Amino acid sequence: MHAIGVDIGGTKIAAGVVDEHGNILAQTRIATVADDPASIDASIAAVCKELSQEYTIGAIGLAAAGFCSPDRSSVQFAPNITWRDYPIAANVRELIGTDIPIVVENDANAAGWAEFQFGAARHVSNMLTLTVGTGLGGAIVIDGQLVRGGFGVGAEVGHMRVVPNGHLCGCGHEGCWEQYSSGSALVREARAAAIKEPAVAASLIERAGGDVSQINGPIVTAAAQDGDELSLHLLSELGRWIGEGAASVAALLDPEIIVLGGGVAAAGELLLKPAREAFLEALPARGHRAEAEFAIAQMGNSAGIVGAADLARR
Repeated sequence: MHAIGVDIGGTKIAAGVVDEHGNILAQTRIATVADDPASIDASIAAVCKELSQEYTIGAIGLAAAGFCSPDRSSVQFAPNITWRDYPIAANVRELIGTDIPIVVENDANAAGWAEFQFGAARHVSNMLTLTVGTGLGGAIVIDGQLVRGGFGVGAEVGHMRVVPNGHLCGCGHEGCWEQYSSGSALVREARAAAIKEPAVAASLIERAGGDVSQINGPIVTAAAQDGDELSLHLLSELGRWIGEGAASVAALLDPEIIVLGGGVAAAGELLLKPAREAFLEALPARGHRAEAEFAIAQMGNSAGIVGAADLARR
């Protein structure tokens, strides 16, 4: 059965027709406005109608960055789109005029599920996927089942508090893991270093056109790949935070594999190596237990589409 997966972002929607093997048969995208939920509904309906013209569709999956309801029909809260207890599935169903299942899932869960079914974690039964982007998203699979929790908002590992009275997080608390293990954290530290020690950060400043405020994650990654010492150090510190936090998750859930996805994962082994080393150093009872492997996500930017479609199909 073919299903449509829709990955809903704050500025665009990407959607595709996905077969049962995780292959995207057709794909489209459309720009959106984050503060206009009705227009997002209309855009989702438009891409679904477009993709349904040449394929018979049995289900639609919507991947949304936010807390999704236990029945997977609405978004209870989203940080970057003005959704509050928003019945997105019902709205889209009415606009399309269909009775096929429409399933709403957290975007990190969808991306992680794609890795579990078709990507880096397809050979295991227990997995932790971390999406290292603007924030830190998580997806957990235990004994082959996606962990959603009792209220639909499980696996929000980025909001484990790791530093008492630490950096203020967008969730309203201080010291959350994502404040130290995300692309935003990497950029914050890079810009701070450029202001404090411009000579040491000369390569980053030059790549940013002389404007410290233009330093971003891809610039740091590119500089590190070219051997810039500061950038290598920044990625190493980011990896350390990821690894130490992952060890805490492993103490609770014991995953077989930890998959790193998101934009920062483009750094590859420059991020993976320090994360793996920090994980092993912090792992309880090391030497007397099996150790989870680390891997870079394989599904790329299509993970949300593929995961949402497959979850809807199921």
